[in-house]
Amino acid sequence: MAKTPKRPTRDEFVLEEIGNQITESFNEESTVLLTIWAWENQVRGQIVHLDSRTGKVHVDNGQETIKIPFMDIMALDYPRD
Repeated sequence: MAKTPKRPTRDEFVLEEIGNQITESFNEESTVLLTIWAWENQVRGQIVHLDSRTGKVHVDNGQETIKIPFMDIMALDYPRD
């Protein structure tokens, strides 16, 4: 069985800031660029649903809705184009 590296730990302030950015971009219906732990590519799209029950953020990239665990989101940026 291949051993995957552990997700880096982040303090509560970093998690709170990412949570605030996600909520703000969801409310403003903004396009975001998410850096996801252990994913090669960033995810670009619009946050369409925040599922508090499963802890997942649903991102629509125009072709599909990707469900990303909140704890796997390492950074949120806004595209520059």
